[in-house]
Amino acid sequence: MFSTRKHCELRDSLIGLISSTAFVGALPPITDLSQNYAQAQATAADSNLSSRELTVRQKQLLEVAKEAYLWGWPLVYVRQLSVALERVPAPGVSGGLPVAPINELSMLTNTIKPGAGAIPCANQDVIYGFGLFDLEREPVVFQVPDFGDRFWLYQLGDQRTDAFAELGCMYKTAPGSYLVASEEWDQPIPEGIREVFRCSTRYCYLLPRVYFENCDADRATVMPAIREIGAYPLSSFDNSTQIFSWDKPRWFPNVGRAGRARQVAPDTFFETFSHVLKDVPPKPGEEAMYKRFEELAHEKQRDPLFAAELKNIAPSFDRDVVQPLFEFRNVGIELPGYWTTIFNGAAFGNDYKTRTAVAKSNPFVNRRNEAAYYYLDLDSAGSQLLGENRYEITFSSSTLPPADGFWSLTVYDERHVLPENIRGRITIGSRDRSVLFNPDGSLTIIVDRTATECENVPGVAQPASKNILSSPPGKFSLYLRLYQPREEAQSGRWAPPAVRRIR
Repeated sequence: MFSTRKHCELRDSLIGLISSTAFVGALPPITDLSQNYAQAQATAADSNLSSRELTVRQKQLLEVAKEAYLWGWPLVYVRQLSVALERVPAPGVSGGLPVAPINELSMLTNTIKPGAGAIPCANQDVIYGFGLFDLEREPVVFQVPDFGDRFWLYQLGDQRTDAFAELGCMYKTAPGSYLVASEEWDQPIPEGIREVFRCSTRYCYLLPRVYFENCDADRATVMPAIREIGAYPLSSFDNSTQIFSWDKPRWFPNVGRAGRARQVAPDTFFETFSHVLKDVPPKPGEEAMYKRFEELAHEKQRDPLFAAELKNIAPSFDRDVVQPLFEFRNVGIELPGYWTTIFNGAAFGNDYKTRTAVAKSNPFVNRRNEAAYYYLDLDSAGSQLLGENRYEITFSSSTLPPADGFWSLTVYDERHVLPENIRGRITIGSRDRSVLFNPDGSLTIIVDRTATECENVPGVAQPASKNILSSPPGKFSLYLRLYQPREEAQSGRWAPPAVRRIR
């Protein structure tokens, strides 16, 4: 702290300057003197801080801070999204993705466009929606339309990115109005609400996914249901079905970029972290960990030297702990052929490393029984996938992707973004009627930057030459999704075949 003695010394020195002959007839205004005095105070305080070492306990708390960075990264990300969405005046689109004010929801009317990078690994299988809710303000109503026999899922996730509701065609969810509320909310349930879902954290999100064949005929079929998807504060509920004009979205610049997962800022991480500890109560078994985190937050607030050291060291936590988790090869469990997968998506429990890896590399995944995810950075020889090479993956007739919903294989560039300016398609799967099987019932897919499905590929026999995925230049990744996976995929008995380089 800045001592009284130094305070007096600075005061006396300034008085001496004022009375000096060098300043006679040219004294600065009193306001300037006040600024000089404040600057001198700050300089002396900084000097005093830099000359003082951390205590032994503070050095121990820096290790706690590293633990907090890994544990808290996804929670800080959700909190950061809430700050970004506070600036959104109405539901709309930003950066190609749906955005809405807090406690509302926005829907797209088409698949995600290539180059939309606000959220890593958005896909072209479904029409997306998104809403972030602050349940401290009030509960939120959301509508489920009648989707007929179309595949659909709503994900309700808390601030930990764990799901806490079962909503979708696989659960036989009935159409109607539903409510999400905090665990503390104790008001009467309004007439017309089918079910109430309770969230243990301050913030939660709703992420609808609706199967779409990406053609005009299917758009005409799905849009009546899309227009009935929405969310709004309970105070606006009147026991009627609201219709939303998603066909004419408002466009907002840079909102999505402000909330990018990969841009959780290390230098402000621990400022936000203090809020997270209030937003998210400890789960059973986390009490001792929370006690460490609360001591960390208290010491940061109490001691400017420690706060400065936290700010300085946070970028190294980000570089050494979190950034490597962006690479799919470091996410989850390794399978044969260098694929990786996760079995606890949206149900991470105390697996904090996987939770942060998923939030960093491909956030807001579904539970394993809803969708199985397989990631690939490397070919069968363990070499990085590169756009300059040609690759082949063959599913035998008995090991086709086991999904009761549908499956897709998608190409992402090294940023985990759908690549732009690609000649051919960047996703292929069970919804593609143009996919051709081999005479024995197997399926071969070629990944090649220079060919498209409209061309015969030299050196590749048909029908494989018609099943082409176009890769971007440089490094890329492959991402296999199985929606409503069968038991062999859920349990891990099934795994994708290796991807072999053929040129």
